[in-house]
Amino acid sequence: MKNHPEGLTVLFFTEMWERFSYYGMRALLVLYLVNHLQIKRANALEIYATYTALVYLTPFLGGYLADRYLGTHRAILIGAIVMALGHFAMAFEHLLSVALGLLVAGNGFFKPNISTLVGQLYPPNDIRRDSGFTLFYMGINLGAFLSPLICGTLGEVFGWHYGFAAAGVGMLIGLAIFLYGQSRLAPAIPDRLHRPQTSKTDWLWIISISVLVSLSVWVISILWPSWVQVWEQASPSARAGIWGLLALAGGYLLLRTWYRLSLLSVEERGRMMAILILGLFVIFFWMGFEQAGGTLNLFADKLTDRQWFNLEIPASYFQSLNPLLILLLAPLFSVFWIRLDQSPYALSIPVKMALGMIILGLGFVVMALAQAHADTVGKVSPWWLVMVYLLHTVGELLLSPIGLSMVTKLAASQMVSLMMGVWFGFMAIANYLAGTLEGLIQHWNIPLYWFLVFSSCGAGFLLLLISPWLQKLMHHVR
Repeated sequence: MKNHPEGLTVLFFTEMWERFSYYGMRALLVLYLVNHLQIKRANALEIYATYTALVYLTPFLGGYLADRYLGTHRAILIGAIVMALGHFAMAFEHLLSVALGLLVAGNGFFKPNISTLVGQLYPPNDIRRDSGFTLFYMGINLGAFLSPLICGTLGEVFGWHYGFAAAGVGMLIGLAIFLYGQSRLAPAIPDRLHRPQTSKTDWLWIISISVLVSLSVWVISILWPSWVQVWEQASPSARAGIWGLLALAGGYLLLRTWYRLSLLSVEERGRMMAILILGLFVIFFWMGFEQAGGTLNLFADKLTDRQWFNLEIPASYFQSLNPLLILLLAPLFSVFWIRLDQSPYALSIPVKMALGMIILGLGFVVMALAQAHADTVGKVSPWWLVMVYLLHTVGELLLSPIGLSMVTKLAASQMVSLMMGVWFGFMAIANYLAGTLEGLIQHWNIPLYWFLVFSSCGAGFLLLLISPWLQKLMHHVR
């Protein structure tokens, strides 16, 4: 990272440990629900879908609060503290709903703002930005590689609470690294809320908001069953009134956002529109990719031969394949993007992302064949999953870090964290669909993985078709 801002190293290791905690918990969640709590497969996938959707939905609010009031540093620290509490709460079975709520709320503050902070390290039009986000992506995947091996082993072999507690320790390490390296995080263009160091006043706000968020989650988890019962017993007119109030609140937020957009130049509005259009396309990518924690995780558990000599490999270990491949391939992609973007053959952002979606679809061709083979012979070779994860990883490297970098390039400077939250909002939709898709398409009598072949490749080819128009909308930003 010697050719990049020194703050990238701090954010690399902060995100590495945060992702260690997230993917460690994710690797265990569905297995924990099915094998320990004896929850039915469909219900477990529904819980997984709701959790992962909310994890990517709350960054919209967290990004808005950071842009308007908190600043990226304060928001990241609040998110880290609340998520650490959530991971430790996962170690206690009776606190499951509270723990998931804390993780969802904390992630809303943390995730959009640390990605925004990476973009702030680079001046506009810096050709190192895509490369920097690819290196940052390595940090994400180093944590994601280690977490299933450590948290998965502790959880599946020694006890679920040990695995979840290990995820909490990882979050605390990430928090400590961020605090230690704050002085290195000066943005290329300082913003009005930038804090090179956390003052006593900052800490008062951070602790107060963290406590308020945690108490709110605890109260909601207690009252939620009663609210559900009241909703089920409410009259149609009462339900209509509640929906009306929610619609008014949503309309107010939309009007506020529209007003802020009206203050932008024509070029800025065009670029923001490009972000929204590309966001619609990435729903199809992440809807497929996020099968990793759900149906692919259960395929590894139930239909994959995991015997290695006299040992049985924990199913959660397969969650480490994707990040391991990222670690091996990301340095090559990082160098490749710089050289390609400086050449006459540079690819536009929409073309890179479209190719990623098509390659993801090819991975589901392999997965569909593996499922057909398993239906015939029972448990199949683990090499099927290895090939699937290899193709999915290449697709991810073509789309995900490029997408994060794209948002920081195209979003208006005063709305970067908000638009990063919107970007993650599209991923929220995709994550919910990923967990519920199996049930949604049952009545169509289409095998899940063949459906994902057509949805991924179809969206990819359509994006290729409209990429010249999108590039004009982006005013040829690469």
